[in-house]
Amino acid sequence: MAATDTPALDSPIAAEEAKSVDHARRWTILILLAVGATIAFMSRQNIAAALADKPFIKEFHLSDVDRGLLNSAFFWSYAVLQIPMGWIVDRYGVKIPYAINFLLWCLASAATGLTHSVAGLATMRVITGAGEAIVVPASYRWIRDNFKEDQAGSAVGIYMLGTKIGPAIGAPIAAMLITAYNWQLMFVMIGVGGLLWLVPWMALVKNDKPVVLTAVQRKKSDVPMRNIMASPLVWGTIVINFCYNYFVFYCMTWMPSYLVEQRHLSLTKSGVYTGFSFLGIGIVALVSGWIADRMIKRGGDPVVIRKAFVIAGFAIATTEILGVMAPSLNMALFWTVVSLSGLGLCTANHLALCRLTLIPKPAVGRVTGVQNVSTSLAGIVTPILSGWLKQTTGSYQAPMLAIFFFLVIGGVTALVLLRRKWAPKVPEAAYAAAA
Repeated sequence: MAATDTPALDSPIAAEEAKSVDHARRWTILILLAVGATIAFMSRQNIAAALADKPFIKEFHLSDVDRGLLNSAFFWSYAVLQIPMGWIVDRYGVKIPYAINFLLWCLASAATGLTHSVAGLATMRVITGAGEAIVVPASYRWIRDNFKEDQAGSAVGIYMLGTKIGPAIGAPIAAMLITAYNWQLMFVMIGVGGLLWLVPWMALVKNDKPVVLTAVQRKKSDVPMRNIMASPLVWGTIVINFCYNYFVFYCMTWMPSYLVEQRHLSLTKSGVYTGFSFLGIGIVALVSGWIADRMIKRGGDPVVIRKAFVIAGFAIATTEILGVMAPSLNMALFWTVVSLSGLGLCTANHLALCRLTLIPKPAVGRVTGVQNVSTSLAGIVTPILSGWLKQTTGSYQAPMLAIFFFLVIGGVTALVLLRRKWAPKVPEAAYAAAA
């Protein structure tokens, strides 16, 4: 009798211990995803520091339009591969595809320091973009599979903190490495150093490849692309993504040059203030995501709550126009930090809403890929249009007016189009396959 009683007493304890271990593992892997995003954004940001360095500009004989093109080259491949990468993580899981692409972009980033021509710089940026195309679809697929609705804001906030810490520390680190050594070593050190991340990733993350379906099952459970593209909600998220990222990518690509050329800061100080801005948006994103989660857990409507944060974030971000018009350096820096930090109200909540709450689970990877095409488009358009506007007008005021315009469009679109009834239609068989 005693022999049979022991397992009965032990199994609830064992189950609770297993649950605790699983809980700790989930949050640890989430932090690891955030660190991976930090490394990705450092690799993405380092070219901006180089393009604000006068010896680098002189060595490659770069005009403002050339600088804009090099800043955008990363996104040429990044944009093209978003939907394929979404399909890959839906089909093959997150662990192995992410590891392969991580290796690719770190090596390409390091190899940028070995190039001697503009064509070589552009090629390495294109390869880096191809590697990083996996990051967003894979990360949101993993978060969607492992966190509940009332945890989504905090989970996305932690992940997004990594995407903001990347440029926050990437800008000053890249500037300091260029100042202490040279631009070549800066690229090599950031690229090679990032490879250390692969060790805990391979050790901690389980193989999450989905169950292999037969051709007939796969056809029945597939979410047709026409359903995704017919959704007004998806089109709304595409517009919001573009408008949000237009401001973010301006800050990543042109803010160091703006602070050096118009506000006359040193390269090192420009990196520090760029870092402050991105640290601000990351902290605000994390806190606002957590607050929204608490409100939802108490019975609030997730869509209403998250939409309110999104609209407020776009509204505060429009104060960027006050920064470029400010007569004093201190006021310009104040509004620069406040406007980008304010956009953090939007960050975690718009991503949780547009990629998790309102998107059916079977379609998360592909919808995220589709949405991230607009993110990539912002990455292509922002540096080129900003460079052209700056070169044409001779001032940074015109590029900042363009940002203001897109922020207003983003807020209005969030108000009008983020509604449950316009979500993509998903076959019942797809839900069964996802389960």
